[in-house]
Amino acid sequence: MFRLAHPFMLYLLLVIPVMILLYILAGRMKKRAFEKLGEWPLLQKLMPDYSGSRGLLKLILLLIAWVFLVIGLADPQTGSKLEKIKRKGIDIVFTLDVSNSMLAQDIAPNRLERAKQAINRLLDNLENDRVGLVVFAGRSYVQMPLTSDYSAAKLFLANINPGMIPTQGTAIGEAIETSAACFTKSKQSKAIILITDGENFEDDAVDAAQNAASNGVRVYTIGMGLPEGAPIPIFNSGVQIGFKKDRTGNTVISRLNDELLKEIASSGKGVYIRANNSQAGIKEVFDQINSLEKVEYDSKIFSDYEDRYQFFLLAALLFLIAEILISEKKSRLAGKLNIFQSKEQD
Repeated sequence: MFRLAHPFMLYLLLVIPVMILLYILAGRMKKRAFEKLGEWPLLQKLMPDYSGSRGLLKLILLLIAWVFLVIGLADPQTGSKLEKIKRKGIDIVFTLDVSNSMLAQDIAPNRLERAKQAINRLLDNLENDRVGLVVFAGRSYVQMPLTSDYSAAKLFLANINPGMIPTQGTAIGEAIETSAACFTKSKQSKAIILITDGENFEDDAVDAAQNAASNGVRVYTIGMGLPEGAPIPIFNSGVQIGFKKDRTGNTVISRLNDELLKEIASSGKGVYIRANNSQAGIKEVFDQINSLEKVEYDSKIFSDYEDRYQFFLLAALLFLIAEILISEKKSRLAGKLNIFQSKEQD
């Protein structure tokens, strides 16, 4: 693999046409100055050591030096090969509810943001485990397949919001099935961490959790919200303009469904933790998951890139030294080798 660490430095190559233009302009100015002094054949005899081709050679050397210098500043890097690194860990899929009810603020700043913050902190403590991300509302989607690239996971996590799924609702059963499909057929311990307020209106989530458990996937649930609940805010261009109301004009209160989430966790051979304003439950669930058997697996990654700028800077220095050492005057040897000069008659 080859890449440039600082590709924007290549814009400095645009200086080359400017240097050539300046050389041409300087040559014309010099020629005009010579013409004022006299005829060129006469001036050649008066300046036997002058060489116009030497100036062109020096320019070429200077341009080559500049090209190598710019490439060196761009820092070419090479990665030698793909390396297989043995890792031991478990596979975890975070299944995150992004329905509008997750915007309720009974858990500060709101249920969804608190869940994202908790997952972020957990990613900082992971080492060899692979993680995936599924989001759901009325439908469910794989936001990120299983990976050990936690930086990518944080990037995907930061972009999650309720507007990313147009179909509103809470289809927990479908979300569990989508999450279970993320796992490969391997000996890895597998776990789904379902983070939701538990308001399921679409399907049989308990049956989906039972099917996942029968295939070796444990389902853990984290309830985001408080039993007393909170209204669902409505936003317009990022500004809250009120709360969601039902058909009769009453404010809708979103409440945590403890009983359903306990039943899902029990059917999925996992545990249920309720989040509150002091703790989000992720750590407690992960402590349970961490006790599962960790299986060794192969992970292919590129070896670290190595800098190669030194070679280009050295080449630039050598060409620059050569340009400095070459004089614009003819050497004595060149004068002696001027076989085209005719002998003058007495």
